[in-house]
Amino acid sequence: MLNISQLLTRNAQYRPNHLAFVFNDQRLTYRAFNASVNQLCHAFLSIGITKGSKVSTLLPNSFELYETYWACAKIGAVCVPNSPMLRGSGLINLLNDSDTDLVITNQSLMPYINEVRSELLCKNFWLTDSTQDSYKNYHQLKENKPTSEPPRVDIQNDDPYNIMYSSGTTGLPKGIVISHQVRALYGSLFANYFRMTPESVVMHSGSIVFNGSFLTLMPVMFVGGTYILLDHFDAHAVTEVIKQEKVTHTILVPSQIVSCLNLEEFNQENLQSLEYILSVGAPLLLEHKEELDRRAPNVFYELYGLTEGFMTILDKTEFRLKSGSVGAPPQFMEIKIVDDAGNELPNGQIGEIVGKSPLLMTGYYKNPEKTAEAIQDDWLFTGDVGYLDEDGYLFLTGRKKDLIISGGVNVYPVDIEEVIARHSSVENVSVFGVTHAEWGETPIAAVILKKGSTITAEEIKKFANDNLEARYQKVSDVFFVDDFPKNVAGKILKRELKDNYLKE
Repeated sequence: MLNISQLLTRNAQYRPNHLAFVFNDQRLTYRAFNASVNQLCHAFLSIGITKGSKVSTLLPNSFELYETYWACAKIGAVCVPNSPMLRGSGLINLLNDSDTDLVITNQSLMPYINEVRSELLCKNFWLTDSTQDSYKNYHQLKENKPTSEPPRVDIQNDDPYNIMYSSGTTGLPKGIVISHQVRALYGSLFANYFRMTPESVVMHSGSIVFNGSFLTLMPVMFVGGTYILLDHFDAHAVTEVIKQEKVTHTILVPSQIVSCLNLEEFNQENLQSLEYILSVGAPLLLEHKEELDRRAPNVFYELYGLTEGFMTILDKTEFRLKSGSVGAPPQFMEIKIVDDAGNELPNGQIGEIVGKSPLLMTGYYKNPEKTAEAIQDDWLFTGDVGYLDEDGYLFLTGRKKDLIISGGVNVYPVDIEEVIARHSSVENVSVFGVTHAEWGETPIAAVILKKGSTITAEEIKKFANDNLEARYQKVSDVFFVDDFPKNVAGKILKRELKDNYLKE
């Protein structure tokens, strides 16, 4: 059976003394980690959490969050990881939409639950770090439970393991249902795609409630390697842990890569153990790709993909040949580019990216209409825009929703971002469109400057417009920010950037 319920159990049996998990000062072998997960399984069962029950987490990176993932896997419960940044109506939407049976959170996030608790359908609440009125203590519920394996559950390939929410702060949330089979394939396929072995040491510094984290979380368990989880991203900590723990594999989103590149110590000498840095979540600008390759040669991979279940991978051996690309579909996946009518376009023409994959979601939870819109004849319509080159490699031009139409012509923000990023004073840039009386829309650039830079916004604007080829690409305004608003996955929130700009 292709399910993940026994991955940890098997590693505890056959690799009992291998280091399984590191979080702050906690270092657990597979035997010890499995025993702790088993106790949590018995704690879940004692309150009626069984196969099909929904366990929602509202937690930062923590031992308890990682442990919950593997306890749910063993007993067939459905894990619903939520962003710890959720508040108010977002919490109500996601917890109620998912039919949550148990919420696990901590003391610092409890007040946000309390604010909306009267509107929540869930009645079971646990705290990982204290006991409060009507909240039970996670560790007290675990501590006297047996370390033996819980009763084996009949889990089918298509039984749900996760509901991953794409949004929820506005409008109706979309819960992406991921099956045991898909997570099992995450383990086996990505271990192969990313050259992972039982000796691999994987570090993750971003939030593990973000689906991209499963690109290494599942394969490292599949092969029985070591997983190091940081409590939050910090460029200094990332560099130090790579050096001290001899990390081989890590995922970083573009904004995190830029932060690391600002450190002198993020260099080849301190990154000797690295075999793989995967950039995910958004396109990494070419300027930053090239600098990363100078610092850490032959380790850069890039993945474009959707939680709904389609990916392309730019392998480290292909970076120099196809450095502007986000790669090609790996084995067992297919890609095509289509126009607005769904007709396949020839290589070189820009259209919507459509993919077929064994990793496709089961569907959007309780939302067959949206599911039918997204998946048509087993093809996933991504809502992203790009083209294939003559060799079949994908080049992204943006999201449909980010497209700027200026003077009736499609303007792709990434084309402008690539130009501005080449300026020696620019640390990072994000471009979006605003309404323009004459052109319909016009590009605006939000820029983060490198430390110590005294350049003006007008000078950046002139540099951009002098180097952009087409009149309709010309930037109307440049403004400086200290940082970009980001979601828990580290993705830049262009809509929030735009709203902030329009308020000024």
